[in-house]
This record gives sequence, structure tokens and C-alpha cells, in this order.
Amino acid sequence: MTVAVELRYTGVEAPLESGCEFALPTPHEACRRLAAGWLWLSVSALVGAGVFALLVVLARTPYVSSVFPTVDFFRSALVVHVDMSVLFWFFAFAGVLWSATSAPQQVQLGWAGLLLAGGGALIVVISPFVAGGGPLMNNYVPVLENRVFLKGLFLFGCGIGLTAVSGLMTSYAAGTRVDRVPPSVSFGLWTVAVATVMALIAFLWAFATIPYFVHGLPYFEALFWGGGHVMQFAYTLMMLVGWLWLATECGAQVRLTQRVIVALFALGVAPVLFTPAIYLVYPTNTYDNMEMFSRMMRVGGGLAAFPIGLAVALAMWRRGSPDAGLRPLFGSLLCSILLFGLGGGISFLIKDSNTIITAHYHATGGAVSVALMGMAYVLLPKLGFSRPNLSVSTWQPYVYGSGQMLHIIGLLWSGGYGVQRKVAGAEQGLHGFAQIAGMGLMGIGGLIAVVGGLMFLWVAFRAMSERRQLTAATVNLH
Repeated sequence: MTVAVELRYTGVEAPLESGCEFALPTPHEACRRLAAGWLWLSVSALVGAGVFALLVVLARTPYVSSVFPTVDFFRSALVVHVDMSVLFWFFAFAGVLWSATSAPQQVQLGWAGLLLAGGGALIVVISPFVAGGGPLMNNYVPVLENRVFLKGLFLFGCGIGLTAVSGLMTSYAAGTRVDRVPPSVSFGLWTVAVATVMALIAFLWAFATIPYFVHGLPYFEALFWGGGHVMQFAYTLMMLVGWLWLATECGAQVRLTQRVIVALFALGVAPVLFTPAIYLVYPTNTYDNMEMFSRMMRVGGGLAAFPIGLAVALAMWRRGSPDAGLRPLFGSLLCSILLFGLGGGISFLIKDSNTIITAHYHATGGAVSVALMGMAYVLLPKLGFSRPNLSVSTWQPYVYGSGQMLHIIGLLWSGGYGVQRKVAGAEQGLHGFAQIAGMGLMGIGGLIAVVGGLMFLWVAFRAMSERRQLTAATVNLH
């Protein structure tokens, strides 16, 4: 009898039947190459975000700023930085997961999606240097109001859309689940694809229905408002897949059945299905339309996250401290749960347009990011790369997570004293010690989080620069 053996993060071989209910198997060779391509794009997006963060600083530095093509270049760099560090990083990593769990016959569609998304990302990166157009800091997807940037953003969206459709076609829900992918994980990734496709539908619906007289910032605010809220569901659902997977890799037994997890993922994605109804009942670019999407996220955003997060946290508590080889995964999971819980609590404090809103977004976004980093550590050897450097990856989640915590506390503190969001310099109105101290803590925490991000990139690129030979491991029992 031949028993298939799964290659685990620690290098220890264990049979799939040994309680690994939520772990992803090593992908098929064709899917592995495609997933590796998406992983390159995702970490490259983080590199791009870091480069543009540096350009933001240089563009405001005396004597240096004159070399940049426009006076307002620092705001343009900020727009690209935000899109790269959230939109491109998150959805490119979704492409990794959809590709790794897809059927081999779907790889052509996935490669087409990767080509479009990669080309779009490249165009977005070069757009501030080759075209004019004012930066607009609208919610969810800030933009440069020039055709080059918008074409790049459109191409990236088309690439993600194609890959999401591929994910829908090879899913548990569609009846063509890839062999050995746990049903709950497959269904979870299907819900991520559903939310992604629904977000793209929302963007198209808004584009077709925004009144002709709306221009500039109000136009892009209306364009991305509904779909931007739906995207948050996609991010959260992808993070929940990561929580379950990382818990399993750490040896924790999540005491929820496959059917219960599938039901929770269905509950988590259900609110986004009301998106067409909102647009039908409440016209685009109206207060009621915007309020309904805000309410949809407030009410439905935690429907799946709370029970799954509680079950995972209890499983990790019972598991206790893991072995040294599993500590990077444990740290990523722990920091992700803590950050998301903090973000959920902060959401109840939002009453005005101040930095409390920013604290909420950084908490939930940071939770998703550190979960994806943990999944990347597991995926690297599965995709044929070398194993992550253990000494650096062990500390990386804690450096990133603690920096984000300080950053968020500073924003929360400042918002309590009335500091407004989306302003800088003298516009912040930092007149009292409490306001200055809060924003100072925010800055220190942000710098620590950046160090944590750089640590992840160092680990990832070092591992990805070294290929290793993957072979199918089998054990023959007579």
C-alpha cells in the first residue's frame, strides 16, 4: 500500500490523514510554477511600496525635491505606495492561493491573469514619472488622475478578475475541488473569489451609474466606495483561510468540523451578495448608498472572523508553545489575531473623521498582512524555493506586530484628541502635548513596523533566490 506524504514547513513528513484538516498540500508542478509567479509579484509589490515610501521622504527634502518631475510628486508617490502595500500585495497573494489550489487544466487562464496583473502593476509604478495628473486620496483605492495610472490599474483589475474566475471554476462549491485540498479551505478560497468578483462588479456598476456631472475626488470616491467595502470581505476571508492553515501547521487541533467551517465561510461571504440590491435601491453617489455599504461592513465583517478566530485561539492555547521550527508561523498567527481583534474593537469607537478610523484600518490591514507573511513562510518550500531563514523569520512577526500596535495606539490616542485623518504637517493642528505625543508614538511604531516588513522581504527574497528540487515523497508499506 502506498501512502502519500505531505511536505511540511518543518521538513518533517506526516501523512495527510494525521489531523492536517486545514493544511494545503504541495501543488501540482504546473500550478506550482504559476503560484510561484504570483508570489514574485506579491513580494515585488511590497518592494515597490517601500521604494515609493522612500520617494515620499525624498520628495519633501530640501535640495533633493527639485529633481522630481512635479512639485506635488510626494503625494503621487504616496498614492502608489498605498496601492502597492494593500491592493496589489493582498490580491497578488490571493493569486498565489488560487493558483496553488487550482486544477492543472486551468493554468493557462491563471498565466493570462498574471501577465495582465504584472503589466498593470508595472504601468502603475512608472506612471508618476511619465504622466501628469493630480493625486487623489479617496478611500480604498487612491488614484493619480492620469490615463497611464488608470490604465495600469484597469489591467491589474482584469488580471485579478481572470484569476478569481479561475478560482471559482476549480472550487469545492463548483463541484470540481482539486484532490487533497481540504473542503473547508477550498470553499474558503472560493468565497474569497466570490467577494473579489463582486467587488469588480461593484466598480463596473458604479462606473456605469455615476452622474455625468461628478468629477475629481467625488467621482473616484463614489467609484470605489462600494467595491472597496466588498474588498474588505475578500481580505478578511483570505486571512481566515490563513488562520486555519497556520494553526494546522503549528500542530493545533481546531475543534470545528469541515461542515461547520464551510457554513461559517458561507456566512462570512453572504453580506457581499447584497451588493447589487444596494445599487438597485440606492443610487450611486448618494448618502444612503454609502451608508448601506458602511453598515454592511459593520454588521457582516465579523460574522465568520469571530467564531473562527475564537476556535483558532483556543486551539493555539491548548497546543502551547510550539517547537523552534514552528515559531515563525505561531508568531504570525498570534500577531494577526491580536491585531484583528484590536481593529474590531476600535471600530466601535469611530464617530468622526479622525485618526481613529486610520487606526482601525491599520489594525485590520496589518492583521491580514502578517497572516499572509506567515502563509508565505509555509509556501516557499512547497513552491520549490529554499526554506526561510529561521533566526530572522522567528522574530519578524513580533517586530512587525509590535510596531503596528504602537502605530495604532498612537493613532487611537491622537484621534481621541481630535487629530484629523488625511492631513499632514501644520494641517494636523498638533497644539497640545497629548496630540504631539500620540503622533510621535505613531511615527515610532510605523518605523518599527517598516523594519518588520523589511525583515520579511529579506527572508522571502533570500529563499526565493535559491531553488531546491521537489520530489514526491512516498512511503511503501507491505
